[in-house]
Amino acid sequence: MCGIIGTNFLSPRFDKSLELLHHRGPDFQNSIKIDDKQFGHTRLAIIDLDEEANQPMIFDDILLVFNGEIYNYKELIHVEHLECKTKSDSEVLIRLYQKYGFDFLNKLNGMFSFCIYDMKKDLYFCARDRYGKKPFFYYFKDNKFIFSSSVKSILNLLDYKPNLNKVALSKYMQYFVSFGEDSFYQDIYKLEASTLLIYEPNKSPELQKKKYYKINTYKAIKDEKQALNDIEELLFKSVEYRLNSDVEVASLLSGGIDSSLISALYTKISGKKINTFSIGYDEYKNYCELDFAQITAKHINSNHHPVEINQKEYINHFEQTLDMLEEPHGDSAAIPLNILTKQIHKAGIKTVLSGEGSDEIFLGYDNYAKFLKYYEFEKSLSNEQNLFLNDIIGALQNNTKESEYLRRIVKKQNLYNSFGEIYTDIQRKRLFKKVPTFKSETAKQDPVDWMSYIDLKIWLGESLLSKVDRISMGNSLEVRTPFLDFNLVNYMFSVESSIKVGDTNKYLLKKIASKYIPDTIINRTKKGFNSPFNEWLNKEYKDKILDVIVEVNNQTNLFNHEYILHIYELSKSNKFKQHLYSLFVFSLWYKKEFLS
Repeated sequence: MCGIIGTNFLSPRFDKSLELLHHRGPDFQNSIKIDDKQFGHTRLAIIDLDEEANQPMIFDDILLVFNGEIYNYKELIHVEHLECKTKSDSEVLIRLYQKYGFDFLNKLNGMFSFCIYDMKKDLYFCARDRYGKKPFFYYFKDNKFIFSSSVKSILNLLDYKPNLNKVALSKYMQYFVSFGEDSFYQDIYKLEASTLLIYEPNKSPELQKKKYYKINTYKAIKDEKQALNDIEELLFKSVEYRLNSDVEVASLLSGGIDSSLISALYTKISGKKINTFSIGYDEYKNYCELDFAQITAKHINSNHHPVEINQKEYINHFEQTLDMLEEPHGDSAAIPLNILTKQIHKAGIKTVLSGEGSDEIFLGYDNYAKFLKYYEFEKSLSNEQNLFLNDIIGALQNNTKESEYLRRIVKKQNLYNSFGEIYTDIQRKRLFKKVPTFKSETAKQDPVDWMSYIDLKIWLGESLLSKVDRISMGNSLEVRTPFLDFNLVNYMFSVESSIKVGDTNKYLLKKIASKYIPDTIINRTKKGFNSPFNEWLNKEYKDKILDVIVEVNNQTNLFNHEYILHIYELSKSNKFKQHLYSLFVFSLWYKKEFLS
């Protein structure tokens, strides 16, 4: 796991940009110049700890800078008859490129972002993994090409500070983060998940981008017993792949079903006493899951390390965490994650397993069952009933989620946008003086497929995975997510929707988990990774929260002042607290980036 950077020009600021990636790879750092081009790499050594695996790596006039892990690299060496000189997964990418050109990405099982530079062709070939686990930012303007794992490294190489990208801000206000290609800076882009990029200036002055993977929703699996057997086997394989490491692998353990099952399978596969880590709070115990984590830890007999934090620690890490995220990010769980991963790093651990992805593919969110009822209601409406509702919808108080969903049904709009939806369309119209618009994806016909797919893409792929990457790598820790093995994801989309839904959330996963973890964990109410962020921030910052938002808005004139005050007042009674948090985080970022 590492940091990567490259430019098609020489810059005296390159070394500083590389240094900004040091936290992503503190074990080794190097850069190389080829003609008027520069490439840099910082390494967190996990597979093949020898110097031979350091990067930038060059074989046969092909250069590689690579961030990530290829879990099936040993299989690929064998099956594809690759002649490798090192024992690293990195070299496998070069050898596959030599054999297949651009057409090998679907052979990879792993998380990755990389750039291959073919010196003979003067060609850049870049790619990002299927679900967006590893970051890839780039800048391309006036024939200047820069790519990096970090926005800050790119900004350092520019002669100017790019303006705010207002479309990114609009996306963020709706969905916790910006998504797609939009970063918060004009002219700096994100390569989308499951996308490859080719830059060959001798043939074309433009970047060529292409999707190499998409989810197939054809329902091949219609038998529950077969599904359960296959899923269990795929889960075992996925965890086993992610234990491939030359350093110790630990496991995050929240006390929920996902991390508990992963930790239990790890224990069973390895036959050893594993290290598990969890976080909780010394007050507001309704947010704390340490007791549940302890139940699983005792059940699997792990070396368990609970970390309990207080308000002071939370506040001390708050602004540092926002800085690690680089851009505005609405997930307050980033702060406890920062404290936890820092402790894991101090314990000498370099890589951990985590449970992200399960909620999206096994239908874990309570929201899914609720929305399926809305979809059924939508189907039941006659034309006359729809027209009647259309007549009265404007009179309804549309400050509630329920009235908004009803409005979407009547107006034939996407009913479900994402688990992480914060500001609805109507709320954004009230917030912004002029709403920056963007195009939304058309929903799939099957609501189960659609909710699972769009959450995999936006809530998980853009929000959760970016948070996990920036925060864990900020503490030089690699996080591996077994539920996001592409074989398992593909399989889950091939299972008949009615079998997946069952009679409870995570119906299929709970049946499998019952063999490995206590019923107390399986049957408990889902919490998610929550924290007392609203309580602690309000105690610490009080009216400074509003002061910062108003100060930034006086400079930018982006938002309606009355609506800001409305949101602020609602947050005092624990309503719209995520709406306020997103505004506050953006305002802190903007003030630091553009007003200080």
